[in-house]
Amino acid sequence: MAFSLPPGIRWLLTTIGLAKPPPPAGGPMTREAARQLVAWYLQSRGAGLSEGLNAQGLGGAMVGGAQLYFEHHADTQTLECSALVYRFREDPKPGVIEGFRQEAAEGTDAGGGAVDFEEENKSLFLSRDYTTMPAGSAFEKDLERLMDASQAWGTTVLDRVATRVFGT
Repeated sequence: MAFSLPPGIRWLLTTIGLAKPPPPAGGPMTREAARQLVAWYLQSRGAGLSEGLNAQGLGGAMVGGAQLYFEHHADTQTLECSALVYRFREDPKPGVIEGFRQEAAEGTDAGGGAVDFEEENKSLFLSRDYTTMPAGSAFEKDLERLMDASQAWGTTVLDRVATRVFGT
């Protein structure tokens, strides 16, 4: 599990050369740029010498109480960042995923992400995409919001959706 150093400590470690600064903002989200961004983010949270993304463009980590996943899409030069909401053991019952999408449409805070159901692993995520390199501080804030929202969606919103769909 990774943790976050206080900003002042990260600044000090970066200043004296013991921690890497974030990659420069503004460039295209190539595979290498995505790898550097994710590696920097995970290393700044205590993940050691994380490579960020593997050769297939995938990565992930536990950060605090949230599970984060990263995927670089080479065809669109996009980094997809996803925070797990819920992993189903079986295919979700009819109306469940639609219930989550309805929550988002009604304005439930999704931490800047969108509802994303991945059928192959039966997992529900809140996901956001980057096509250009964000500033490191903005990326940190974005992922913090996404993780906070995913944890709320995995409890409070899940309960509301279950009540709406199943009447329990």
